[in-house]
Parts: sequence; structure tokens; C-alpha cells
Amino acid sequence: MGVPRAALVKITAGLPSSPARPIAEVDVESAKARRTGVSELDRVLGGGLVPGAVVLLAGEPGVGKSTLLLEVAYRWAARDGEYGPTLYVTGEESAGQVRLRAERTGNVHASMYLAAESDVSALLGHVDAVKPGLLVVDSVQTMGSPEVDGTPGGVTQVRAVTAALVAVAKERGLPVLLVGHVTKDGSIAGPRVLEHLVDVVLHFEGDRHSTLRLLRGVKNRFGAADEVGCFELVESGIVGVTDPSGLFLNKRETAVAGTAVTVAVDGKRPMVGEVQALVSKSALGTPRRAVSGLDSSRIAMILAVLERRGGVKLGDADVFVATVGGMKITEPAADLAIALSVATAARDVALPNDLVVVGEVGLAGEVRRVSGVRTRLAEAMRLGFTKALIPPDCGDVPDGMQVRVVPDLGSAMSNLQVLRP
Repeated sequence: MGVPRAALVKITAGLPSSPARPIAEVDVESAKARRTGVSELDRVLGGGLVPGAVVLLAGEPGVGKSTLLLEVAYRWAARDGEYGPTLYVTGEESAGQVRLRAERTGNVHASMYLAAESDVSALLGHVDAVKPGLLVVDSVQTMGSPEVDGTPGGVTQVRAVTAALVAVAKERGLPVLLVGHVTKDGSIAGPRVLEHLVDVVLHFEGDRHSTLRLLRGVKNRFGAADEVGCFELVESGIVGVTDPSGLFLNKRETAVAGTAVTVAVDGKRPMVGEVQALVSKSALGTPRRAVSGLDSSRIAMILAVLERRGGVKLGDADVFVATVGGMKITEPAADLAIALSVATAARDVALPNDLVVVGEVGLAGEVRRVSGVRTRLAEAMRLGFTKALIPPDCGDVPDGMQVRVVPDLGSAMSNLQVLRP
């Protein structure tokens, strides 16, 4: 098979757009991040919006994406022209609908410009006219171009629209915030290249029955991609939650069987959360297993280890395990807390209110070391916890924390009686 002629075309040198300079002479002031005024968003972005950065904010319908970006648009505009006005382009609603929502949340400012467009060429015309310091597009799936085949939201259209917005962002040093929809399986709607074209990908998550929202960094060319920001939806809009740990705990006077407190690290942020379990004799032939806020396959493994290594009989019992406050825990550091919540529910034994549990459980019943134990326990102490069950070899722990090391699930189970309040 011969080589295609196109592959043999010689590419010649051309004139560079700008001369190469020693790295020490390159200007960095124009590339520094600018704070949006929304501290939790700035935390996830790594300090703020970098000029020319294109940020994709993805999330399910109704999670609060537009509310968050309207808040960002207002905060940016309210800086009295420090970075220029804000241009908010909506393809999902009319301009009047967005204005009403902005009035309801108190996000109206003279330096906020609003346009309802679905043609990307018209959008670029607004950019030329307004010369904004920040562009918000809600959403990329509603924008299209008559010069491109397909309908808005299709693969070809989304690729073309995103490429046009990336080009204008880089040319003008204009930060751009794009809203993106997600599919039923949680992936971003549209072509995979969409995530490669943009500089930052953020996921906005939350349970529809909870006011808490989590903003996760998935990709970030300008900072860490493992940060998490916390928000709460309120009547006046959306507010950042700088101390989210208290939202994931139940305040109670007396200890209750079937509960255990752990500290999960989401990104770089330690968050204290509560795991609750209920074990009851099954009235059906096949016992039920229901999980909320946790990995169901991980729960199945922990239940098997608990029965085999911990001696807790669950074969004929319905087991329900959930987190409090809509918290989602995916890391193995919560394994021991999950196991003890189920064990205490089955045996009707309550752990002390001031006890926190951290550790990964292996198939042999061993309790494995996890990272950042000192940071986790320091966060727990800040909230009033004074006792802890932890794995071996975890290093130094904060002064004042009463620690018991449990090498395996059997040791942890034996502590249930010792630690009864």
C-alpha cells in the first residue's frame, strides 16, 4: 500500500506571529488569574479566571448552573470596571426571563450586558460591540451557525461553536464561561473533543432533594484538577459554603445505634460526614440492599467482609446504608465507618457521639492505612470530636485526640463494647 500524496506535501516555514523570547523576559502579569468574587469558584479554579481561559461548567438540568454563573457575572461587573463589563448571552431563555431571575437574586448591575442569541456569529458581534471583560454563554448546546451543517447541539455544531469561542478568547485574552449539559449517565453532552478544546472542565453536582451543591474540577490547565467547592441554594440565589462539614452531620444529644462519623477528603478538602445504617429482618425471600451517597459495589464488598471476618450475620437481613445531607463518599477511607455503622445497627450498640472512624477495609478483614490522617483528625477535632479509631502506621496525630489503633475488623469490633457511651 502506497503512502497518500497528501502525506508527502512539504510544509515550509512561515512568519511567526510573535518572536520567540527568553523565558525570563516573557510578561506574566497579563496571564495571572483574576478573582471572580465567588470564593468557592476561585478555590476550584486555582485562584480565579485566567485571561483567555475557556471554562466549561457541566451539570444536570435544574442543578443551579445558570444561577451560579449569573452570580459570577454580577460579581465581576460590580468591580467598577476593573476588568471590564460582563456579557451574558443566553440561548435557553429570553432576555426578559434572565432579567427577572437576576432581579430576584439581586444580581443586576449597570456593567452587566445581556443578550438572547442562538447564532454564534451574532454572539461574536455582541463581543465586538460590548468589549467585555468576561463572556458567559448559556449554553454551548443551544448555539449554532448557519454556515455549519447540522442542528444546534449536534456534534458538528458544538465543535464549531466551541472552536469559535476558544479562538476569540485567545485572541482577546477574554475569559469565557460556557454552560454544558450532561447526559443520563453523567457525561457531558456533545463530542468528546469539546472537553479537549476548553481549558477547564467543572462539574456541578447536587441532589434535587438537597440545597447543597458541589463544584468539582475535572480538568484544569491552570491549577489543580482535584479541588472541590461547596455551595448552598437559598431563596436569594446561591451562596458559598466555606465550612461544609457541619452540613453532613446530625446534631443529637444521645448516641444512636447504626451511625458512625468519618472524615472524607474530596480534592484537598477534608469533610466530616455521617454514615447511617439500618438492619432489619427481611420479610422477603431475597434480602434488600439499598445504598445512597456511597458506592453500592463497595458496600457489597464491605458487607461480605463484615459477615465473614466480623461475625455479623446479614444473610437474612435487609440492609440500608446512606450518608447524611446528600454527601457523596467515594474513597475507601470511609470503609471502616461503613462497617461499624452496619455492625452497630445489627447489634443495637451505639458509638459515642465524639468518636470519628477512619480506615480502609481489605478482603482479609485488615484495616489499611489511608492518606492524610492528621489532616482528617484535625478537622474532626475542630468540630468537637475527641476520640478516633484509625489504622496502624498513620504517623503523628493532633494533640488532644484520643486514638485507638485497630489493625483489623475484629479489633474494631471488640472496641464496640469498650467504646460504648
